[in-house]
Amino acid sequence: MFVPVGNASPTFKDSILIMPAVSVGNVGQLAVDLLISSLNMPCVGYIHTDCLIPMVGNDPYATSEESSSELCTNAEVYFLPEKKLAVLQIRSPTVKSKTRQFRHLILSWIKSNRFSQSILLSSSHAYQCDDRQLSGSPLRYLQTLEMKNIIGDKLQKLDLNELETTPAFPGIRETEQQLWIPGGGITKRFFTECSSEHIPLAVLLIFCSEGDNIPEAFTLMNFLNQWLHLVETTGLCKLGKPVDWHIMAVEEETKAPALKDKASVSELQF
Repeated sequence: MFVPVGNASPTFKDSILIMPAVSVGNVGQLAVDLLISSLNMPCVGYIHTDCLIPMVGNDPYATSEESSSELCTNAEVYFLPEKKLAVLQIRSPTVKSKTRQFRHLILSWIKSNRFSQSILLSSSHAYQCDDRQLSGSPLRYLQTLEMKNIIGDKLQKLDLNELETTPAFPGIRETEQQLWIPGGGITKRFFTECSSEHIPLAVLLIFCSEGDNIPEAFTLMNFLNQWLHLVETTGLCKLGKPVDWHIMAVEEETKAPALKDKASVSELQF
């Protein structure tokens, strides 16, 4: 389960938790990277579980040669007590046979730590959008009843559309509707289980295709920032309020090989 860094375990009570779903284009994970690096969030621990594919690598947020030798794992927790903000970064997919177990593990962790709100960042296949989703913003949201009771109509006021339901049996029985999030990983079932467990959860997702998904990550985080005001916005932009999101720059010789191709992320701004 959760293993703290150091002797003392942080207190997450009444904090907001943000986490990604491993979904199409890895948009949620890229967005979380932007948040962690822009706020310079310290790692306070990690989730120890056999439900995720094992992974270890260099610290992706290293700012010096010394810190670049530190290791990161497949599920790390970052925390800013002054902002009451916790972030769980998931870096590898779940083991296929343990997806349900992983969802229940995260649900149990959320409840035991008494987070005030939880936000899941996700994505869905753009090529499977229906006619209603082909125009306008590619962003959508879902929220449990408990989350709606907390934030009211904040998401609607930001001109974000709730994710449309689709017929369970198209062309046969149109009255029975269901959530349809192709490519969304655990998103649909996690939202359903949070609803049944009365957990305040909001899902922010974007329709996209596999490829260079950095722009979608910025779009998702810019919207989240309009909602939560995590990072100060500057100037005007045709795509909305620009934010100085960045990946911390490091010396070339200290970068992990997998990160060298992503160096330009630190230079991108909206």
